[in-house]
Amino acid sequence: MKILFVSSWFPSKVEPTNGNFVQRHAEAAALLNDVEILHSIGDFYQKEKYRVEENIINGIRTLIVYYKNSKNPVQNFYRRMKSYQLGFSKMKKPDIVHANVMHNSMLFAVYLKKKFNIPYVITEHWTAFQENASDSLGFVGNFIAKVIGNNASKILPVCERLERGIRNNGVKTPIEIIPNVVDTDVFKLRNDDGKRAKFLHISSLTYMKNIPAILDVFLKLHKNGYEFELSIGGDGDTKPIADFINEHNLDSKINYFSTLSHAEVANKMRNHDAFVLFSRYENQPCVISESMSVGLFVFSSDVGGISEFFPDKFGVLIEKEDSESLYKALENYLQYKTEVTSTDEMHLYAVETFGKKAISEKFDKNYREVLQS
Repeated sequence: MKILFVSSWFPSKVEPTNGNFVQRHAEAAALLNDVEILHSIGDFYQKEKYRVEENIINGIRTLIVYYKNSKNPVQNFYRRMKSYQLGFSKMKKPDIVHANVMHNSMLFAVYLKKKFNIPYVITEHWTAFQENASDSLGFVGNFIAKVIGNNASKILPVCERLERGIRNNGVKTPIEIIPNVVDTDVFKLRNDDGKRAKFLHISSLTYMKNIPAILDVFLKLHKNGYEFELSIGGDGDTKPIADFINEHNLDSKINYFSTLSHAEVANKMRNHDAFVLFSRYENQPCVISESMSVGLFVFSSDVGGISEFFPDKFGVLIEKEDSESLYKALENYLQYKTEVTSTDEMHLYAVETFGKKAISEKFDKNYREVLQS
């Protein structure tokens, strides 16, 4: 089948890592079907009104249309829709559109259905839909999401928490949970030497990731005499981390890094023992499933859909903002009081739950059901 992926979020020159999980979903879908990707995004620094950039990325034809951004949201929306139309005119007519994120950008999927009778499914990743979409999105955003959702043939959120939020938003379309994908060939199993000393955190380093709390907990571990190494970084502002390290003389305990490639993330994971995520909110974060594929024990706040894909002895879940419980969990782990399952079991679970083959088969089943209905 010919599948066209369109998304409100997707990696581009303007936002290099935004929506990279959508790109991985498209690559999984391409194992069994003919996939193309179309994206549109505004660029304030662009002189031309529209600029088309086409590439073959990991074997998939990917077309991004950049439009000249402005401070007028109505004008930007118009240009975004025109950009999608321009890009679509250069693509093969698909059997199905696979839309992503019920932002107003995906009104383009509704347009394609009405204009060309092309059905669409939609994958949802947005934390705004965690059971309180009407509050998060406002009246207009809520109405647009209902239009997009109720015109879809199937909705495929990455966790049950999002399903409940979508239902509370008034969407009646059939729903099936399909999680984010992990390339288990890239996130290969590490060599487990049985040690419990090296911790890792990788994220966008934004407010939602609660970086200061993580640093404070590890500072307390240091003050109490525990031996460890924390590597922390990602594609956000690392200056506060550097300042914290310098203020508390933690150069020997904590190191930081900037943006990593996908392969570099996998390599860094293989050189650690455990992963720490202490977010204020999440959906189904890729870093946890990637950690499982590598065989890292995971410490995470119990938010969003994380607990839905978190087998026993794979890690420890902690109430969000409960720094004392995070400290105690890390202390127990460092003292070898925490039971940890085998790395082989973690990797097998990741392959069967998040692997490209598993996700591609789920997508393919849904595409065929839509076309046969």
